[in-house]
Amino acid sequence: MTRNSLIWIATLGSALLLGGALAFQYAGGLIPCVLCIYQRWPHGVAVLIGLLALRSRGAGLPLLGMLAAATTAGIGFYHAGVELGWFAGLATCTVDTLQGVSAGDLLNTDIVVGKPVRCDAVPWAMLGVSMAGWNAILSSFLAVVWGLAARKS
Repeated sequence: MTRNSLIWIATLGSALLLGGALAFQYAGGLIPCVLCIYQRWPHGVAVLIGLLALRSRGAGLPLLGMLAAATTAGIGFYHAGVELGWFAGLATCTVDTLQGVSAGDLLNTDIVVGKPVRCDAVPWAMLGVSMAGWNAILSSFLAVVWGLAARKS
C-alpha cells in the first residue's frame, strides 16, 4: 500500500468512529459521558492531520496522526477499564449533565433535565465489548496504520 492510501484509511477510520459516536448521540439518544467526549477530540485531530498529511511529505504528520490515534485508544482503554471496575472514574463522570441545574429546575416539572451520565455504565455493547472498548481496539489499529504511513515517508 502507498503512503497516501494508508493515510486515507487512517483518516477515514477516525472520521467514521467520530461519526458513529455522533450518530449514537444524536440519532440514537445515547448521551455521552465526560470520557466519551474526551475520546472524540483526538479523532477530530487525526482527521485534520490526515488531510494535511495528504498534501505534504515526510513522516512528521503521520507520526502525529499515530499519536492522536494512540491517545484516543488510551482514553478508550481507560474508559473500558472504568466500566469493568478496573480503574476509578473521574469525579465529573456522574454529574456532568446536571452541571448548572438549580434545585428549582429539578423540582419544576415543566423543565426537562438530563439524567446524570455515568462513565462506569455501559449504555451499548456489541459482542460483549462496550463502545469505549471498541474505540480502544479500532483506534489501536488506526495507530498502526498511521505508523505504517510514517515508515513509507
